[in-house]
Amino acid sequence: MTVRTRFAPSPTGHVHIGNIRAAIFNWLFARHEGGAFLLRLEDTDRERSTEEAVRTVREAMDWLGLDVDEAPVFQSRRTEAHRAAAEDLLARGHAYREDKGGTGQGEAVVFRMPGTDIAFRDQVKGDLAKKAADLKDFVIVRSNGTPVFHLANVVDDIHMGITHVIRGDDHVENTFRHLALYRALGAPAPTFAHLPMIVNHQGKPYAKRDGDAYVGDFRDKGFLPEALLNYLALLGWSPGDDREVMSRAELVEAFTLGRVVSSPARMDPAKLLWMNGEHLRRMPRDAWRQACDRELARAGLDGEAAYVGRVLDLLGDRIRIWTDVAPMAAPFLAEAVTYDETSVQKRLKREGVAARLRTIREAFATVDPFEAAGLEAALQAVAAAAGEKPAAFIHPVRVAASGQMAGPSLYEMLEVIGRDRVLARLADTADRLEAGTL
Repeated sequence: MTVRTRFAPSPTGHVHIGNIRAAIFNWLFARHEGGAFLLRLEDTDRERSTEEAVRTVREAMDWLGLDVDEAPVFQSRRTEAHRAAAEDLLARGHAYREDKGGTGQGEAVVFRMPGTDIAFRDQVKGDLAKKAADLKDFVIVRSNGTPVFHLANVVDDIHMGITHVIRGDDHVENTFRHLALYRALGAPAPTFAHLPMIVNHQGKPYAKRDGDAYVGDFRDKGFLPEALLNYLALLGWSPGDDREVMSRAELVEAFTLGRVVSSPARMDPAKLLWMNGEHLRRMPRDAWRQACDRELARAGLDGEAAYVGRVLDLLGDRIRIWTDVAPMAAPFLAEAVTYDETSVQKRLKREGVAARLRTIREAFATVDPFEAAGLEAALQAVAAAAGEKPAAFIHPVRVAASGQMAGPSLYEMLEVIGRDRVLARLADTADRLEAGTL
């Protein structure tokens, strides 16, 4: 049997990470098994399923590298096949007509449940069963002639030859109905695997109110597609060892449904940010530098190539996402320091800071070569002579030189910024403190 999986989103705008996680699991399973991964766009909501919404789905898949093996199926174009299946079920006594609600607007088609218990083995949740008494008849074609999700879903999966349905566990209840439909339509049922929900730190379904929730959010903020793919693959699945940062090929090789867990998977934005940084470090150096240069150009920051290279080398592992590049590099490349107000209040607006900055400037002016080791020795000596702890000078110097109270190693940062810039910034900051303009 050739494995055939599918991703069947309803294109209504944004692509939620829960939906794309289902696509990732389907894609990984198909690729691991040497099978086919297909796309079906369940676009029957004509008001919300616009061309733009469909394009958003395709762009999200393309960005993540979830390539499909056949032309997409548009559910809205298969309405006649759905109605034909309903007529067949009516003709063979598996369905009946009923004026639901007594509206007089027409008769709906209702599927007749078989009146027997239904059980199946879920590849994630194990053996699941439901008593006949709990399985009620249900509408498959509305009174206005439009097929209901249950019928369209099953008929299309049969048409596409789907062997494994891998979807969220909010569909478990639907599966009992779908199994009855497969049987009535005379088609073999696929293997089902229901994935755990993605939840927030409170254990509730993860939504936009909890933070970035759509694929486009992460793309626009500078995440790598490899990192998001890697992270979402680990939400509900593990390779069975201590690996976390994995390439696309490693994920495909390791992926099995047997290692998908049934318990909810908690979204951890901090973990995703860490993982993105790890993937950045795995990039070929030339590609990494080119991407950094694009971010700097977008922010209007530039400099001599060798100098920019030294800046980026210093920032190195601190860059965890592309949108980090410009703000982290700005203290090195911008003509004037942009002071962070919190840093100013905490580190500069204190008695004696202006005098300390002038004293340390005089000491730094004599350091030759202007390198980290000599700068550290000079600051230590000034602090000792003043009877102060080094921190009394370190913190003001950092903010005066960069505008921020966090960043790379102070002395390495000063070395890269360079003698002229550092001395000018220390003097300017002292002047502004004394004039009350900072």
